[in-house]
Amino acid sequence: MFDGYLAVAERCRSCGLSFDFADAGDGAAWFVMLLSGAAAVAAALFVEFHWQPSYWAHAAVALAFAIILPLVLLRPVKGILLCQQYRTEAEEGRLSR
Repeated sequence: MFDGYLAVAERCRSCGLSFDFADAGDGAAWFVMLLSGAAAVAAALFVEFHWQPSYWAHAAVALAFAIILPLVLLRPVKGILLCQQYRTEAEEGRLSR
């Protein structure tokens, strides 16, 4: 489905399906930012309430969640959104006259 880290391939390597319909836009990025931001805040609060470490420890925990988690989640979430777009035959919204 992907040609690179996030670039969508032109066709499926297995079945030859054209991915011309594929346009996830920024949906995957918004979902991932929401999830990883909530996880980073939850992790920072958990660390603070349980261990009360110094600021550098908080920075290490928050940066791990804020950088690593989005990199891990972005590709699968984009793939899920593209599959849902194909499954539901979603198209660009148009006003009919």
